[in-house]
Amino acid sequence: MLVQTTLAERVEGAIALNPYFSSRHLRFETEDGRVVLSGVVGTFFQKQMAQEIVRRIEGVREIDNCLEVKWRAPAVAEFEARLAE
Repeated sequence: MLVQTTLAERVEGAIALNPYFSSRHLRFETEDGRVVLSGVVGTFFQKQMAQEIVRRIEGVREIDNCLEVKWRAPAVAEFEARLAE
């Protein structure tokens, strides 16, 4: 039996399997072959990787990459992590 998956399920699966970004910071919406990516990533590379992953998914006709890049210096991230402890 062939299992049919929706575009949203295929996008969600591809994002979950990608090691370049955390899926909890990445959101998406799908409608009629259009995928809108939103959320925050740490680098421009991650923004591009998210788009390239989605581009390869069957049924995607258009991508609107609205991901925001918020670069954080490693020293700042380490300092904030220590404050949270």
